[in-house]
Amino acid sequence: MSQNEVQSIGYLPDERPPFFKLVLYALQQVIVMFPATVTVAIITGFHISTTIFASGLATFCFILVTGRKIPLYYGSSFSYISAIAGIMAAKAAEGADLNTQIQTAQFGIIMSGFVSIFAGLIIKRFGTESIEKVLPATITGPIAMSIGLTLAANALLDACAVPAGVAEESIDLVRNYAWTISLITLLSTIFFTVYLKGFAGQLTLLFGPIVGCLVTVLISKFTGFDFFRTLSEGNGTGLFALPVFTLPKPSLAAVAAIMPIAIATIPESTAHLYQLDIYVNNLAKLKKSEKRYNISDKLGLNLMGDGIADIVSALVGGPAGTNYGENISAMTITRVFSVPVLIAASIIAMIISCFRPLINAIYAIPQPVIGGLEIYLFGAIAAQGIAIMVDKKVDFFDAQSIALIASIMVIGVGGQYAFGGSIPFFGIQVPCIAGAAIFGIVLNLLLSFGKKPALSTQNGTESK
Repeated sequence: MSQNEVQSIGYLPDERPPFFKLVLYALQQVIVMFPATVTVAIITGFHISTTIFASGLATFCFILVTGRKIPLYYGSSFSYISAIAGIMAAKAAEGADLNTQIQTAQFGIIMSGFVSIFAGLIIKRFGTESIEKVLPATITGPIAMSIGLTLAANALLDACAVPAGVAEESIDLVRNYAWTISLITLLSTIFFTVYLKGFAGQLTLLFGPIVGCLVTVLISKFTGFDFFRTLSEGNGTGLFALPVFTLPKPSLAAVAAIMPIAIATIPESTAHLYQLDIYVNNLAKLKKSEKRYNISDKLGLNLMGDGIADIVSALVGGPAGTNYGENISAMTITRVFSVPVLIAASIIAMIISCFRPLINAIYAIPQPVIGGLEIYLFGAIAAQGIAIMVDKKVDFFDAQSIALIASIMVIGVGGQYAFGGSIPFFGIQVPCIAGAAIFGIVLNLLLSFGKKPALSTQNGTESK
């Protein structure tokens, strides 16, 4: 097999494609990352340009911290939305402007990064089993489910959102138009996800909203109601502008609300690493390489990189994030796992963040379009919680497992819908997700005290 034929099979993490191909592959990674990362910014109210810049910068730092051995792209995480939105809403109620709201959330995100770093250090010192004793799937699974379900109301409210300035007598009519837009967006995204294959199948979060925007154009043209939004951050009318950078402001409330969410992202990050290990080593076999890429053995390093990426993102005003499954899928389809490609993608993302017309266009996306997308995405977060428990072979007939799952779900979801996300408890306001996570961890330790360890079924899962 010639050198050209070997390279056409794909690129391993330590291989670099020719410059032209490298740029194209990098652009593809940016496109795959873009919809979800921008959606988080729109939902939370973070500056879009800053969020995109932070994504690129955090990815670049992650790759350097992990020694250029783990090909992952860092993007904004949906898991943190509820906690971030709650903190920002509380500051808004106090009369704080948008930048002050973001600055408060930034501090909580920075502290959440230390959770991942601490977990990574534990794993490097004591092994993977140590973290699973404190955070078994019976805790991380229902936490992930609660995160998705607490956002369900937000999704439906956005899906039927009425533009500002609509006369009261027209609100019901306009709301029906909004439902039409959001449902078409939702169904388009679902159908694209199910039926599109190959590279196109990794762009469904882009194709669905495009269909929704086209429908919005038609509805706006024939009804006269304009659902498109105007830019909310004053960045002028020129071609280029630097992102809006903000500095974090200390807040114990933000720490309590946001920091525990990092717990729920650890299993997701772990699963991504195991997937990469399988795909990369399979490609190495196809290329008849004798080198073994022990990516799954770098779980501790990966979590430390995740934590540092969160800190870097938050320091410049970006939301919390995680490594993206969408980008892993794109790498799997194209067989391009090249770390230099991801470095190029991070640089391209930072450049795009300074391109004003693109940022303005993203801000204009109608709220019902975002709402339709949210219904799908937030439900997917909850579904991932189920997947975590199924993958780890949780015994749903075990008394301890049921106790943990039941209590975490009711505290997490019930706290959102009964108390608006913050549970009044002995004179303090406890964020529902944080309360559910802390209660689950303490309950698990109490129930496990003195209990003889059972034969684990997880080792087989982890060594696949």
